[in-house]
Amino acid sequence: MQEFHVDSVTGLNALCDQLRGSEWLAVDTEFMREKNYFPQLCLLQVSNGRLAASVDPQAIDDLAPLLDILYDPAIVKIFHSGHQDLEIFYLLRQSLPGPLFDTQLAATLLGLGDQVGYGTLVQQVLDHSLEKGHTRADWSRRPLEQEQLRYALDDVIYLGEVYLKLVASLQEKGRDRWLEDDFARLANPATYAVDPDESWQRVKGRQRLKGIQLAVLKALSAWREERAIAADRPRRWIIKDEVLLELARRMPEKIRQLERIRGLESGTVKRFGEMLLERIAEARKLPKEQWPEEKRRSPRLSINQEAMADLLMCSLRLLAAEEGIMPSALASQGDIERLILGERDLAILNGWRKLIAGDALLEVLAGRLAPRVEEGKISLQP
Repeated sequence: MQEFHVDSVTGLNALCDQLRGSEWLAVDTEFMREKNYFPQLCLLQVSNGRLAASVDPQAIDDLAPLLDILYDPAIVKIFHSGHQDLEIFYLLRQSLPGPLFDTQLAATLLGLGDQVGYGTLVQQVLDHSLEKGHTRADWSRRPLEQEQLRYALDDVIYLGEVYLKLVASLQEKGRDRWLEDDFARLANPATYAVDPDESWQRVKGRQRLKGIQLAVLKALSAWREERAIAADRPRRWIIKDEVLLELARRMPEKIRQLERIRGLESGTVKRFGEMLLERIAEARKLPKEQWPEEKRRSPRLSINQEAMADLLMCSLRLLAAEEGIMPSALASQGDIERLILGERDLAILNGWRKLIAGDALLEVLAGRLAPRVEEGKISLQP
């Protein structure tokens, strides 16, 4: 396989000439976001099975020629656990480069592990051990070391080989179309769009608040998200979660009250104090019907329901074993409990999980299917 490191417009154009018309492209990125809100693209790797290249976006101002190829709908783009990589493409073009194939999702369906890592998957499928020494490297520093570039290229060279093996296995099992819904979600721009009004649901410890306090938290969290986006800085650098919670709990009305909030820096009070007080005051005026509600935990199961959960978990393990899949890839204990309590908007009742186990679990729940022991072996029987 030919290998290139591309750090010039001339080199990029030459690479694009060789990539056009490819059937598939294995894609990976190296990025940094420790000091930023948005991920900072530091390296883009691509391979079509005949050549592999690492492209330096710090040396090339315009990646449009390569992006045009990556967004070609006639070329399958392969990622492993691609959500973070795809977020970068969404930020670059506000759209996603479909069609997509995610090897981590495919590995789950083939029983190779739930959320299996790339190195582990390469070892399982290709019997090859990858170098792990640069997983925490600073990819923004230049010049890049040769060992870093070797590590980066391996991420796409072997990704393509894994893809071909997984596709063959999926076709052999008749499952080659089962992941279409999962891939469609990955390719949906709504998956990556940021809504500041929903950011309060990521604040750790919010469950300790209630009523109007949650309304204040929502308002303050939206403000923080907007500030973080505008400044391109991590949200924790604006205000930490624990400080947001304290502000929502106390609901201060004056600057001197803000100054007594532990962890709220004086510089933040000086620059944004009036704005914070304004957001708090506006939230306190909201009518009760506009207060946000934290998702309530499922009520405790009765003794009978707990026994039913055990029965469904036993059935789930049997169904998973028949397909060579980890039970956790199909449903969690919490999913099973919610199923018993009547919820139906669950992953186990959609897509390939429904085919493998969801329909059967509903049959068990309705009493039309049950585990039976025969000659020392247990199986689901009518």
